[in-house]
Amino acid sequence: MEYNRLRRLRSTKAIRDLTAQTNIETKNFILPYFVVEGEKIKSEIISMPGIYRFSIDNLLVDVKDSVSKGIKTFLIFGIEENKTKTGSSAYARNGIIQKVLRALKDKFADKITLITDVCLCGFTDHGHCAIINSEKIDNDTTINVLAKTALSHAQAGADFTAPSAMMDGQVLSIRRMLDNQGYADVGIMAYSAKYASNLYSPFRDIFDSSPKFGDRQTYQMDIRNSNQAMLELEYDIQEHADIVMVKPALFYLDIICKAKQLFNVPLAAYNVSGEYAMIKKLADGNEKLEKALAMESLISIKRAGADIIISYFAKNIGSWISE
Repeated sequence: MEYNRLRRLRSTKAIRDLTAQTNIETKNFILPYFVVEGEKIKSEIISMPGIYRFSIDNLLVDVKDSVSKGIKTFLIFGIEENKTKTGSSAYARNGIIQKVLRALKDKFADKITLITDVCLCGFTDHGHCAIINSEKIDNDTTINVLAKTALSHAQAGADFTAPSAMMDGQVLSIRRMLDNQGYADVGIMAYSAKYASNLYSPFRDIFDSSPKFGDRQTYQMDIRNSNQAMLELEYDIQEHADIVMVKPALFYLDIICKAKQLFNVPLAAYNVSGEYAMIKKLADGNEKLEKALAMESLISIKRAGADIIISYFAKNIGSWISE
């Protein structure tokens, strides 16, 4: 024998499928939805072609279609028009997220899993993810408001709340609130290692949530650091997060890999708006290339160690896998 013939394991598609180490399935994906007040609204987001803002009536139709394609877990974002300094509409009983949850649970009951983003940036007039006092982040007041918001989501039917503000102690504050109010069965998917990334810009356009002063670098992770990300993940696990998350995904595959090696809890990765937009831009309408690029990127995230992927491509996965 002169050399090893590894190509034997790549000689046909059937053999490649048989020996593939990394596979993706629809059950591993979460699809984000953006919801607005009103009726008969399905408005495409210019910076994210193929992604829409839905009114609740049209959302119900689209969720039914997503379920038929194998996607059964959804991350709900509410778009609020009447923003205030304190973001009080985030926890209003008839806030947009709360109304969405009741409508979805009424129609689909336990056939779907609903996760809600718990943050203030889409509800505050200053655009920060926190309560501001004298132009400074008030961490401890904020985590109380986040807990109040998470409780309102649980009361409306959320299966998981997902705190994304990157405030110290946010997971523990929410866990205590949920437990004390009789919602011990509602889980927490924590945005644990959320980096201060430029890849969020299309998302911020959706909400008009860019900070009106300063930036988010005092609370979101420094892009240069990995050890601190592991501490964030560890502390959230200690505070009883059920699922932890790395965000964004593609520029942080090393963080996903390291987290998977260190922690034995379900690990999610958020394939964010900028990552989606880059692929759409590169594909430039070529559906075959778009599919190939998206699948390659999603497989890389799974290969790095993510158990769960939040992606705007989630709805396409079922048909792409079957092809």
